[in-house]
Amino acid sequence: MESTLKVLASGTVISPPGFLAGATESGVKSQGGLDLAVLYSKKPCVAAGVFTTNAIKSAPVLLSQKHVQGKKAQAIVVNSGCANASTGAAGLADAEEMANMVAKNFGMSCNDVLVASTGVIGMPLPMERIRDGINKIVLTEDGGHELAQAMMTTDTFAKEIAVFVDANPEGFTIGGVAKGAGMIHPNMATMLCFLTTDASVKTDFLQSALKKAVDTSFNMVTIDGDTSPSDTVVILANGLAKNEPISEHNGEVFQRALTEVCLYLAKCVARDGEGGTKLMKVTMEGALNDDEARMAARTVASSALVKSAIHGNDPNWGRIVAAVGRSGVKVSESKLDVYLNGVCVMKHGIPVIFDKPKLSASLASKEVFIKVELNLDRGKATAWGCDLSEEYVTINSAYTT
Repeated sequence: MESTLKVLASGTVISPPGFLAGATESGVKSQGGLDLAVLYSKKPCVAAGVFTTNAIKSAPVLLSQKHVQGKKAQAIVVNSGCANASTGAAGLADAEEMANMVAKNFGMSCNDVLVASTGVIGMPLPMERIRDGINKIVLTEDGGHELAQAMMTTDTFAKEIAVFVDANPEGFTIGGVAKGAGMIHPNMATMLCFLTTDASVKTDFLQSALKKAVDTSFNMVTIDGDTSPSDTVVILANGLAKNEPISEHNGEVFQRALTEVCLYLAKCVARDGEGGTKLMKVTMEGALNDDEARMAARTVASSALVKSAIHGNDPNWGRIVAAVGRSGVKVSESKLDVYLNGVCVMKHGIPVIFDKPKLSASLASKEVFIKVELNLDRGKATAWGCDLSEEYVTINSAYTT
């Protein structure tokens, strides 16, 4: 099936036909601003989701996991400023009340409403403000950007995209929005992300396609080695495109488009890492298999020493080698090649003489590329991260004070 993928200008998560959104300032965020939103489909959707693997799961995650087992949903309500995590039975009751209110206000079963919260852990939701806020939300066809703003915590910019896939016999659209800048590590979802499409997609394939897309995108992003109790990625498919239902037998185009959307959003998360000044791309090639390549790439991208060196424009490639060596994958030092911004600094395990001032100057750019060739087999993978700056410590040393 031939197809072209077009990124839509100013595209949002509600760019696919049939989706609406609304947001409001409810007072959950201490600093003010939009902090409560609803994403809604005019038609019930096939739904799929992946969630945090942290043993401590927020009340919204527990509720959404339960609701998405029905493999359908029609709305998502999200707040920022309070994660509603480690809040016990009261927190679960609050999440259920949020779902019930949205269901009542917009006409659906509460089981078809998913809930997501992000912010400070261990703080109860101010439900009076949440109730007032939900009652104030008005759904519109141009509320996507406001929804993206309402999800943000320490993010410095909204992360959103929409693409149109001109596929035969019927085209379709995929939209997405994500938030995340800290407490990001590759362990299932790694932040909040909502995806939508007007494509008709078979239920089982939608779940497998989402997992595959997440595995190669959000699961390959690391900021600080921590995984939140709130991590959620959900996709809603309302079928309004009236294409032939997509399944594993004809799903190649959909899978590719969904993965591209997730990759874009994942790189936005990495670029916006708390205090980060550079996007770091780590490519691992020649591993025994793709799983080993993924493990090694994520280890390098999450290394505090590597991240610190990149922040200081220091071509200290020994830290990269050390990270690969401790990653747990098969490594033969005599076969190892290492590149920094395209400059070979180690060849077959032997240091290569290079122009250090010139390479250091190149590391001052906004994007830094690390490539390691293990030269053992054909396994390959790419991870994304950011540098580690003084600002990261400043942000996280005063998060609740």
